[in-house]
Amino acid sequence: MFEGSDFGKALTLLTRSLDVSILRRQVIADNVANAGVPNFKRSEVNFESSMKAALASQSSKPELDLVRTNEKHFSLDRKVDFTQIQPRKVLDYTTTSKNNGNNVDPEQEFLDSLRNQLQYSLMTQAANYEFNQVNQVLK
Repeated sequence: MFEGSDFGKALTLLTRSLDVSILRRQVIADNVANAGVPNFKRSEVNFESSMKAALASQSSKPELDLVRTNEKHFSLDRKVDFTQIQPRKVLDYTTTSKNNGNNVDPEQEFLDSLRNQLQYSLMTQAANYEFNQVNQVLK
C-alpha cells in the first residue's frame, strides 16, 4: 500500500532495523553464555554498513560517466535494492583476550547489549512517530 512512498521506505527501514536488533541481542546473549568456554570466539552482526551503501547507491550518481560497450562490462550506476540486504553474523577469530583462547569480554558485551537496547527503543519510538503522523493526517 505504501510502496514507493517516503513513509513506506521509512517503515521498511525501521522494521528491518528492529529485526536486526533482535538478531544482535541473540548473538550477544550467545557470546555472554559462552564467555567461559575455552577457544570460543565471539560473533557480531554486520548490517548498517551494507544498508548505508545500498541507500547511497540509490541516490548517488557515479563520479565518472562511462559508456558500456558490452553487456558483460560492469556498470558503475548499479542500484542495490535495500530491501534485499541481509544481516551477516561475523565470527571474530583474530583476537584472543584470555589464556584459554576465548575472546569474549563480558563488560564489552554488556555495553553492546545496552547500546542495542537503546537503539531498539529509539527505533520503536520512531515507528510510533511515523504512525502518529499518518493518524494525524487521517483525522
